[in-house]
Amino acid sequence: MDILVVGSVAFDSVETPFGKAEEVLGGSATYFSTSASFFSDVALVAVVGDDFPEEHKKMLEARNIDIRGLQTVPGGKTFRWKGRYEYDLNQAHTLDTQLNVFSDFNPTIPEDYRDIPYVFLANIDPELQMEVLEQVKNPKLVACDTMNFWIEGKPEALKKIFGKTELVIINDSEAREFAGNANLVKAAAKILACGPKTLIVKQGEYGALMFSGSSVFSAPAYPLEDIFDPTGAGDCFAGGVMGYLAKTGDTSEANIRRAIIVGSVMASFNVEAFSLNRLKALTVEEISLRYGEFRQLTHFEDL
Repeated sequence: MDILVVGSVAFDSVETPFGKAEEVLGGSATYFSTSASFFSDVALVAVVGDDFPEEHKKMLEARNIDIRGLQTVPGGKTFRWKGRYEYDLNQAHTLDTQLNVFSDFNPTIPEDYRDIPYVFLANIDPELQMEVLEQVKNPKLVACDTMNFWIEGKPEALKKIFGKTELVIINDSEAREFAGNANLVKAAAKILACGPKTLIVKQGEYGALMFSGSSVFSAPAYPLEDIFDPTGAGDCFAGGVMGYLAKTGDTSEANIRRAIIVGSVMASFNVEAFSLNRLKALTVEEISLRYGEFRQLTHFEDL
């Protein structure tokens, strides 16, 4: 295995101006691992109830995702999230959250997962993220995500996690909230002061920014005609970034910049359909073609 991801596997019910889907496969670890699996082998650690269908497990395994770390709680129900998007697709309005078995999730990393070189801590309690780090052995790169709930509820625990990671991937509102500063450049500096070498700030339809010391890199979002469901786009972005880094074995700044474009490519495909439906039909050839189109988006000649 190349990448270890610890996060959520869930059922989502989503409504957007362009349609709706009920009880479809979702969760941060699901989106991340499916995206990353186009580039690297992934080991997934999460928890579900015994209502989680076998067909979903088979889909993940068909993507060469190792699900031996997917715990099933007998008699339990899988985590469920229900949300709605208005025409501003950057903002999800949560209508209902049922943590179910996820509320007692205690990630236990299988022994043969503990030497995996690339570790992604998806959006879970930062204290659980720390428990994961205490179980792994000398990873080459640790990256993490979080959300406003943990920023507001456990800022000190989150600060410690940032100090243990090389790469933080969060969205712009989370970066501003954590730093207590509306200026994104100043917010990035405060986050980097906690210890990570690199910060990637997701900006939805406006692309992504990377801050690494005194260096700043900006990547655009792909201009799409049809966007059906932005759920999981940030996790697919992170999966593309980590998948590419693990595939190349290169964590230099230049290669992280390339990985950001790969992540943007994966996110752009994800939003074209509900749940994981677009990624299920995606081909490597389509990924390569869109990567080339991304290059053209930002190409310009010298004066």
